[in-house]
Amino acid sequence: MSSPLKGIRVLELGQFIAGPYAALQLADLGARVIKVERPQGGDAFREFGLSADAQGYSHNFCAFNRNKLSITLDVNSPRGQEAFRRMARQADVVLENFRPGVMKRLGFGYEALRADNPRLVYCSISGFAEDGPYGGRPAYDAVGQALSGLMSLFVDPQDPRTLGPTLSDQVSGMQACMAVLAALYERERSGKGARVEVTMVEASMALIPDAFTAYTQAGHVMQPESRAAVSLSFAFACADGKILAIHVSSMEKFWQALLAATDRPDIGEDARFRDRMGRIKNYEALVQLLRPVFAAKPREYWAERLAAHDVPAAVVHSIPEAMEEPEVRHLGMFHELSHPRYGKLTAMRRAARIGGERESDPLPPAALGEHTDAVLREFGFAAPEIAGLRAAGAI
Repeated sequence: MSSPLKGIRVLELGQFIAGPYAALQLADLGARVIKVERPQGGDAFREFGLSADAQGYSHNFCAFNRNKLSITLDVNSPRGQEAFRRMARQADVVLENFRPGVMKRLGFGYEALRADNPRLVYCSISGFAEDGPYGGRPAYDAVGQALSGLMSLFVDPQDPRTLGPTLSDQVSGMQACMAVLAALYERERSGKGARVEVTMVEASMALIPDAFTAYTQAGHVMQPESRAAVSLSFAFACADGKILAIHVSSMEKFWQALLAATDRPDIGEDARFRDRMGRIKNYEALVQLLRPVFAAKPREYWAERLAAHDVPAAVVHSIPEAMEEPEVRHLGMFHELSHPRYGKLTAMRRAARIGGERESDPLPPAALGEHTDAVLREFGFAAPEIAGLRAAGAI
């Protein structure tokens, strides 16, 4: 069960994050994902990131493109379009995240490809719906976060700035992957493929259902600290400047354990904090009371004391610290891969274990066009045809 999607062929016309992330998850589950890239430069993420000398293998690109094959194909040329349609006739999934309308313009619209391959699962990820009021607009992660309401739960209105990782991109890819898997399962019963459509706006909204039910059912508009107050979660700086996270939630035993760990029963006797609703209502006052408590001792002291009292808590790791965390090492989330051109790199494994196993036969992120000839042969292109495509500049 390490590769449950073995035998499924995916043609990915993906760029940046949302499309490649959806295809990455399918690849991690064993699908044969073929990344179709422009001959000139490929996926723009290849040169993206913190290094000015990415050489087509930036850390951003590598993050979202392991376990895939790469071919170059100029889908703007007649020869390249003909080749792609020929491949699509034999594929199980076509996955793309262009702006709405681009695939139709190229001759790769759903109806056109389905006519030649009724079993095809066709997945489109976009910022907005093709037939909606914003169908022609460009969209990246911040746009999806903003329009969906997700960003309002992170941004301080007094000091507005975007923080943290991309979220709309990844959740769009996750929703797309889940829907593709469902469509493949349904195909086993019906024999027919399906069209899957996901926008960044709806995927981002699906990530925060509690924010919407808080409004529709209780009339409450959640703010950046609303969730923290309701769940009684905190982040405190300790005496050494290091940060600790605590999440008491609704369990009274954990609240009492926190009071015992801090030797502050007086806080629990304060009328404002005697019950959970009072603690939620007076969350900011509670934060101000607890800050100097944790600031008085180093983080290691508090981590040990909270663990001894069974308080749900953890140190706030940096990325390097997280990789060295004993729990992470136990899980085996990272392993070393090697590429013949780019050398060794540390890659992440898929998160899910199936039958106790992770993915088998992992591949490093591919060099641009590394597998072009081999993949075309796999799809039935003869050597003279491949040579003709190359001579025409289509690959």
